[in-house]
Amino acid sequence: MRLRLVPLALGLLAASSVVAATTNELSDAEILGRQLAQQLVEQRPSTNFTQTGTLKIRDAKGIREDIPVRFQIVVKEMNPSNWLSNYQTVDTNNPVKLVIVHSAGQPNEYHLVENGVQKDLAGARAAVPFVGSDFWLADFGLEFFHWPQQKILKKEVKRSRGCTVLESTNPDPSTNGYSRVVSWIDSESGGIVQAWAYDSNNRLLKEFYPKDFKKVNGQWQVGEMEIDNDRTGSRTRLEFDLNKE
Repeated sequence: MRLRLVPLALGLLAASSVVAATTNELSDAEILGRQLAQQLVEQRPSTNFTQTGTLKIRDAKGIREDIPVRFQIVVKEMNPSNWLSNYQTVDTNNPVKLVIVHSAGQPNEYHLVENGVQKDLAGARAAVPFVGSDFWLADFGLEFFHWPQQKILKKEVKRSRGCTVLESTNPDPSTNGYSRVVSWIDSESGGIVQAWAYDSNNRLLKEFYPKDFKKVNGQWQVGEMEIDNDRTGSRTRLEFDLNKE
């Protein structure tokens, strides 16, 4: 698995509805933005995968908490266009499990199980924290690439990588959700190098950085991801256990 859209941590997307309807009233930047978003959401894993790691949370008061987690990709053998990405806490009294259902041409489905109770969420309703971290459920599904408004802003070098800068705009942002997300997409691998999310007042809300890329068994994997919450001052790192080749 190559470094694509941080596949080990956020999974891949499976909806092609972002490029829809007519394009005759769109600018070239918007047409190219929709095309890029479609390419990103159409990427799918080819095999099942399991990885363990730790959510390292530092809340707004500086209190730290480490939560062991397990991440899985499950490809349905009977229907490979539909697949699951699972996030589950381990070694806890009340395990929490998130299952994201990716289906070709359909919105993501988010199924969250807490204290034995399952909540079925989608779209803006998935903008809620996973076990008190700065990662929202929708972040794991890269929900912003599903929004209909996509636009190429420019090309530039970011973190020593040649990138295409893609702006995703939420057509109906909630008060507490993202109004837009700007992503730096690695031109070679298709992976996210950096992403900034803005609130409904167009103020920077979160900064997302994948880090510590390593080659394991001949494949690029992400060893760490970090989300900084500029509103609260909190920070969450998701560190994966990578075995060296």
